[in-house]
Amino acid sequence: MNKFLRLHRIEPDERAHAKSSGTDDSQPGSGCKQPPGVFRPIVDARRCEGKGDCVVVCPYNVFEVGRLSDERFNAMPLLVKLKLMAHGRRTAYTPGADACRACGLCVAACPEKAIRLLRSVPRDIQEVGHVQAD
Repeated sequence: MNKFLRLHRIEPDERAHAKSSGTDDSQPGSGCKQPPGVFRPIVDARRCEGKGDCVVVCPYNVFEVGRLSDERFNAMPLLVKLKLMAHGRRTAYTPGADACRACGLCVAACPEKAIRLLRSVPRDIQEVGHVQAD
């Protein structure tokens, strides 16, 4: 099968295998013991080509692939816009980011290296905007 076509078509057995990786102790990602929400995946839309590898490997359903909004697309530099247009303006989104357990499978799977994991800011710091010294 053509490699390009394979990137856009995910076989059912691959999806099942990837989804089980977070719960099977013999699979990569099984050691992710972080509670949900401590880390958040950040997708760089300038690099992401929307291939969906992150969707396939994430055992916690954090990712979806969709079309980049007009607002975000228009804010991109010209060369990035051309690349995005070549890939149908598709990019990964993280609607389930609060479920992330920082296993890192998405980071390893992304062929464009467009995903990184960042520690989430605690809610009390977000509400105040800064930490007060005692």
